[in-house]
Amino acid sequence: MSDKKILSNKHNLQVLYEDNHIIVVNKRAGDIVQGDKTGDTPLSDIVKDYIKSKYNKPGNVYLGVVHRLDRPTTGLVLFSKTSKALPRLNALFAEKKAHKTYWAIVKNVPEKTEDTLINWLRKNPKNNKSSAFPKKIENSKKAILHYKKLKALDNYVLLEVALETGRHHQIRVQLSNIGSPIKGDLKYGFDRSNKDASISLHARRLQFTHPVSLDKIDVTAPLPNDPIWNACLD
Repeated sequence: MSDKKILSNKHNLQVLYEDNHIIVVNKRAGDIVQGDKTGDTPLSDIVKDYIKSKYNKPGNVYLGVVHRLDRPTTGLVLFSKTSKALPRLNALFAEKKAHKTYWAIVKNVPEKTEDTLINWLRKNPKNNKSSAFPKKIENSKKAILHYKKLKALDNYVLLEVALETGRHHQIRVQLSNIGSPIKGDLKYGFDRSNKDASISLHARRLQFTHPVSLDKIDVTAPLPNDPIWNACLD
Protein backbone atom coordinates (compact mmCIF):
# COMPACT_ATOMS: atom_id res chain seq x y z
CA MET A 1 0.00 0.00 0.00
CA SER A 2 1.44 3.38 -0.99
CA ASP A 3 2.40 6.08 1.49
CA LYS A 4 -0.39 8.43 0.42
CA LYS A 5 -3.39 9.74 2.25
CA ILE A 6 -6.26 7.36 1.47
CA LEU A 7 -9.27 9.41 2.47
CA SER A 8 -9.77 12.81 4.05
CA ASN A 9 -12.80 14.27 5.80
CA LYS A 10 -13.71 17.05 8.20
CA HIS A 11 -11.75 15.44 11.05
CA ASN A 12 -8.70 14.77 8.85
CA LEU A 13 -9.32 11.12 9.65
CA GLN A 14 -7.12 8.88 7.54
CA VAL A 15 -8.99 5.68 6.74
CA LEU A 16 -6.71 2.94 5.44
CA TYR A 17 -9.17 0.04 5.19
CA GLU A 18 -12.91 -0.28 5.68
CA ASP A 19 -15.65 -2.81 5.04
CA ASN A 20 -18.96 -3.74 6.67
CA HIS A 21 -17.32 -5.18 9.79
CA ILE A 22 -14.01 -3.39 10.42
CA ILE A 23 -12.27 -0.08 9.93
CA VAL A 24 -8.53 0.68 10.18
CA VAL A 25 -7.33 4.26 10.63
CA ASN A 26 -3.97 5.99 10.89
CA LYS A 27 -3.80 7.65 14.31
CA ARG A 28 -2.16 11.03 14.65
CA ALA A 29 0.13 11.95 17.52
CA GLY A 30 -1.89 13.40 20.39
CA ASP A 31 -5.09 11.48 19.66
CA ILE A 32 -6.38 9.25 22.43
CA VAL A 33 -8.01 6.02 21.27
CA GLN A 34 -10.64 5.91 24.02
CA GLY A 35 -12.02 8.59 26.33
CA ASP A 36 -10.10 9.28 29.54
CA LYS A 37 -10.02 11.73 32.42
CA THR A 38 -8.73 14.52 30.16
CA GLY A 39 -12.14 14.82 28.56
CA ASP A 40 -10.53 15.22 25.12
CA THR A 41 -12.46 13.85 22.15
CA PRO A 42 -11.22 10.29 21.58
CA LEU A 43 -10.43 8.76 18.23
CA SER A 44 -13.28 6.29 18.76
CA ASP A 45 -15.80 9.17 18.77
CA ILE A 46 -14.22 10.69 15.65
CA VAL A 47 -14.54 7.35 13.84
CA LYS A 48 -18.17 7.03 14.97
CA ASP A 49 -18.90 10.50 13.62
CA TYR A 50 -17.22 9.60 10.33
CA ILE A 51 -19.35 6.45 9.97
CA LYS A 52 -22.54 8.28 10.95
CA SER A 53 -21.85 11.01 8.39
CA LYS A 54 -20.67 8.77 5.55
CA TYR A 55 -23.60 6.37 5.73
CA ASN A 56 -26.25 8.82 7.03
CA LYS A 57 -26.88 6.56 10.01
CA PRO A 58 -29.62 7.62 12.44
CA GLY A 59 -29.12 7.15 16.18
CA ASN A 60 -26.02 5.77 17.83
CA VAL A 61 -23.22 4.13 15.85
CA TYR A 62 -21.69 0.88 17.12
CA LEU A 63 -17.90 0.83 17.34
CA GLY A 64 -15.75 -1.65 19.24
CA VAL A 65 -12.22 -0.79 20.39
CA VAL A 66 -9.95 -3.75 19.67
CA HIS A 67 -6.56 -2.39 20.80
CA ARG A 68 -4.92 0.90 21.74
CA LEU A 69 -1.88 3.04 21.03
CA ASP A 70 -0.19 5.43 23.44
CA ARG A 71 -1.26 9.03 22.97
CA PRO A 72 2.08 10.32 21.55
CA THR A 73 2.37 7.33 19.19
CA THR A 74 1.15 7.27 15.58
CA GLY A 75 -0.07 4.56 13.25
CA LEU A 76 -2.59 1.80 12.74
CA VAL A 77 -5.62 1.39 14.96
CA LEU A 78 -8.25 -1.26 14.23
CA PHE A 79 -11.90 -0.87 15.25
CA SER A 80 -14.87 -3.22 14.91
CA LYS A 81 -18.01 -1.87 13.24
CA THR A 82 -20.20 -4.80 14.31
CA SER A 83 -20.86 -6.73 17.51
CA LYS A 84 -20.31 -9.91 15.50
CA ALA A 85 -16.74 -9.00 14.60
CA LEU A 86 -15.57 -7.62 17.96
CA PRO A 87 -15.25 -10.83 20.03
CA ARG A 88 -13.57 -12.56 17.08
CA LEU A 89 -11.04 -9.74 16.76
CA ASN A 90 -10.48 -9.76 20.51
CA ALA A 91 -9.75 -13.49 20.29
CA LEU A 92 -7.27 -12.95 17.42
CA PHE A 93 -5.31 -10.46 19.51
CA ALA A 94 -5.53 -12.55 22.68
CA GLU A 95 -4.27 -15.61 20.81
CA LYS A 96 -1.47 -13.54 19.18
CA LYS A 97 -2.77 -14.24 15.69
CA ALA A 98 -2.72 -10.57 14.74
CA HIS A 99 0.78 -9.47 13.73
CA LYS A 100 1.76 -5.88 14.52
CA THR A 101 4.96 -4.30 13.23
CA TYR A 102 6.26 -0.98 14.55
CA TRP A 103 8.91 1.43 13.35
CA ALA A 104 10.91 3.33 15.96
CA ILE A 105 13.52 6.05 15.54
CA VAL A 106 16.18 5.96 18.24
CA LYS A 107 19.29 8.03 18.92
CA ASN A 108 21.67 5.37 20.18
CA VAL A 109 22.36 2.37 17.98
CA PRO A 110 21.75 -0.90 19.86
CA GLU A 111 24.78 -3.14 20.28
CA LYS A 112 23.15 -5.84 18.14
CA THR A 113 21.63 -5.18 14.74
CA GLU A 114 18.79 -7.51 15.67
CA ASP A 115 17.79 -9.17 18.91
CA THR A 116 15.00 -10.51 21.07
CA LEU A 117 14.40 -8.59 24.29
CA ILE A 118 12.85 -10.36 27.27
CA ASN A 119 12.05 -8.41 30.43
CA TRP A 120 9.52 -8.36 33.22
CA LEU A 121 7.65 -5.07 33.28
CA ARG A 122 5.94 -3.51 36.26
CA LYS A 123 3.61 -0.54 35.85
CA ASN A 124 3.50 2.30 38.35
CA PRO A 125 -0.02 3.79 38.05
CA LYS A 126 1.00 6.90 39.99
CA ASN A 127 3.24 8.18 37.21
CA ASN A 128 1.85 6.00 34.38
CA LYS A 129 5.28 4.53 33.75
CA SER A 130 6.63 1.00 33.49
CA SER A 131 9.99 -0.32 34.64
CA ALA A 132 11.91 -3.26 33.18
CA PHE A 133 13.51 -6.01 35.26
CA PRO A 134 15.71 -8.96 34.19
CA LYS A 135 13.76 -11.40 36.37
CA LYS A 136 10.20 -11.78 37.53
CA ILE A 137 9.28 -9.64 40.52
CA GLU A 138 6.01 -8.98 42.31
CA ASN A 139 3.26 -7.59 40.03
CA SER A 140 5.45 -7.82 36.93
CA LYS A 141 4.47 -9.23 33.53
CA LYS A 142 6.73 -10.93 31.01
CA ALA A 143 7.42 -8.83 27.91
CA ILE A 144 8.96 -10.09 24.66
CA LEU A 145 9.80 -8.14 21.53
CA HIS A 146 12.01 -8.63 18.49
CA TYR A 147 13.82 -5.75 16.82
CA LYS A 148 16.12 -5.29 13.86
CA LYS A 149 17.95 -2.31 12.43
CA LEU A 150 16.39 -1.14 9.16
CA LYS A 151 18.34 2.00 8.30
CA ALA A 152 20.98 4.39 9.56
CA LEU A 153 19.84 8.01 9.38
CA ASP A 154 22.02 11.12 9.78
CA ASN A 155 21.75 11.29 13.56
CA TYR A 156 19.43 8.41 14.34
CA VAL A 157 18.68 4.82 13.45
CA LEU A 158 15.41 3.26 12.31
CA LEU A 159 14.40 0.03 14.02
CA GLU A 160 11.62 -2.39 13.12
CA VAL A 161 9.93 -3.94 16.14
CA ALA A 162 7.62 -6.95 16.33
CA LEU A 163 5.75 -7.61 19.57
CA GLU A 164 5.09 -11.00 21.08
CA THR A 165 3.32 -9.50 24.08
CA GLY A 166 1.35 -6.32 24.53
CA ARG A 167 2.42 -4.69 27.79
CA HIS A 168 2.07 -1.14 29.03
CA HIS A 169 4.58 1.10 27.18
CA GLN A 170 6.42 -2.09 26.21
CA ILE A 171 8.44 -0.91 23.22
CA ARG A 172 9.28 2.37 24.90
CA VAL A 173 10.60 0.85 28.12
CA GLN A 174 12.37 -2.13 26.57
CA LEU A 175 14.28 -0.04 24.02
CA SER A 176 15.15 2.47 26.72
CA ASN A 177 16.40 -0.40 28.88
CA ILE A 178 19.07 -1.26 26.27
CA GLY A 179 20.16 2.38 26.03
CA SER A 180 18.15 3.28 22.92
CA PRO A 181 15.22 5.46 24.01
CA ILE A 182 12.80 6.50 21.29
CA LYS A 183 13.25 10.00 19.83
CA GLY A 184 11.12 12.50 21.75
CA ASP A 185 10.26 10.12 24.60
CA LEU A 186 11.17 12.17 27.67
CA LYS A 187 9.40 9.71 29.97
CA TYR A 188 11.84 6.95 29.03
CA GLY A 189 15.11 8.83 28.82
CA PHE A 190 15.30 10.78 25.57
CA ASP A 191 16.90 14.18 26.17
CA ARG A 192 14.40 16.45 24.41
CA SER A 193 10.85 16.37 23.16
CA ASN A 194 9.61 16.42 19.58
CA LYS A 195 8.09 19.75 18.53
CA ASP A 196 4.59 18.26 18.25
CA ALA A 197 4.92 16.35 21.56
CA SER A 198 4.91 13.05 19.66
CA ILE A 199 7.37 10.24 20.12
CA SER A 200 8.93 8.66 17.03
CA LEU A 201 7.12 5.34 17.35
CA HIS A 202 4.76 4.33 14.55
CA ALA A 203 2.46 1.32 14.28
CA ARG A 204 3.49 0.60 10.71
CA ARG A 205 1.83 -2.67 9.65
CA LEU A 206 -1.02 -4.91 10.78
CA GLN A 207 -1.68 -8.42 9.45
CA PHE A 208 -4.63 -10.57 10.50
CA THR A 209 -7.42 -12.81 9.27
CA HIS A 210 -10.72 -11.01 8.70
CA PRO A 211 -13.12 -12.02 11.50
CA VAL A 212 -16.03 -12.72 9.14
CA SER A 213 -14.80 -13.27 5.56
CA LEU A 214 -11.58 -14.99 6.72
CA ASP A 215 -9.66 -13.05 4.06
CA LYS A 216 -6.05 -12.13 4.82
CA ILE A 217 -5.86 -8.42 5.71
CA ASP A 218 -2.53 -6.62 5.44
CA VAL A 219 -2.49 -2.86 6.04
CA THR A 220 0.47 -0.48 6.11
CA ALA A 221 0.19 3.00 7.62
CA PRO A 222 1.84 5.99 5.90
CA LEU A 223 4.47 7.67 8.06
CA PRO A 224 3.98 11.09 9.67
CA ASN A 225 4.96 13.97 7.39
CA ASP A 226 8.21 14.87 9.08
CA PRO A 227 11.74 15.29 7.63
CA ILE A 228 13.24 12.49 9.72
CA TRP A 229 10.39 10.07 9.03
CA ASN A 230 10.57 11.01 5.33
CA ALA A 231 14.27 10.10 5.36
CA CYS A 232 13.29 6.58 6.39
CA LEU A 233 11.79 6.04 2.93
CA ASP A 234 14.54 7.65 0.86
